[in-house]
Amino acid sequence: MAVRLDALTVDAQDPAGLARFWGGLLGWDAVDDPHADAALEPTDDTPFRMRFLHNDIPKSTQNRVHVEVTSETPEHQADTVARVLGLGGRHVDVGQRPEETHVVLADPEGNELCVLAAGNSFLAECGFFGDLACDGTHAVGVFWAEALGWPLVWDEGEETAVRSPTGGPKIAWGGPPLMPTTGRDRLRFDVAVDGSGADAVAEVERLEGLGARRLTEGPEADGSWRVADVDGTEFRLLATR
Repeated sequence: MAVRLDALTVDAQDPAGLARFWGGLLGWDAVDDPHADAALEPTDDTPFRMRFLHNDIPKSTQNRVHVEVTSETPEHQADTVARVLGLGGRHVDVGQRPEETHVVLADPEGNELCVLAAGNSFLAECGFFGDLACDGTHAVGVFWAEALGWPLVWDEGEETAVRSPTGGPKIAWGGPPLMPTTGRDRLRFDVAVDGSGADAVAEVERLEGLGARRLTEGPEADGSWRVADVDGTEFRLLATR
């Protein structure tokens, strides 16, 4: 059995407001979700939703995961940048060089995102939501390929990427040097097993066999499990029955 990637979960001081921003950018629909304060359902081939959980602590460090969106033409890139700014986003400096062709922005709570220039060959087969760019080792890309049952679509040196067999964005890891961890990431994965609590326990044990580590002895009050991947990055495992 493989878990499925159920959601990209985002901590937010204003979950509803941040959901409006991302829904406006991606064109996704707001939905009710028992596991979130606000949620978005994809209207494209993305195989996971976005969840927004209330967290009063403001963002203080650069995220280790960020969304990258693609462009069809230079005009499309400019229009997307304008849309981000119109929705309440802003330009940010993360050390990008002047000659780089992508535009680095942030959502209203400071979460970084990139608007890539037209002609990006790595994401040529992906849609507007091109990828989730993650900080992580080669080993963590292999871990997630096995955990999700998704193929490794990129495996060069320390860099890896996976993509659902049904399409959608890639999830890519850039390899070392890695940014320091400062606790639980504001953007992180929710994975789900379609079954009972016993099925969730079995899946936690399978993931441990792949190198994961459970962060609590038992499930949380809502039945979910806090687990860390081989890089020590926390994610949540849900049973959906």
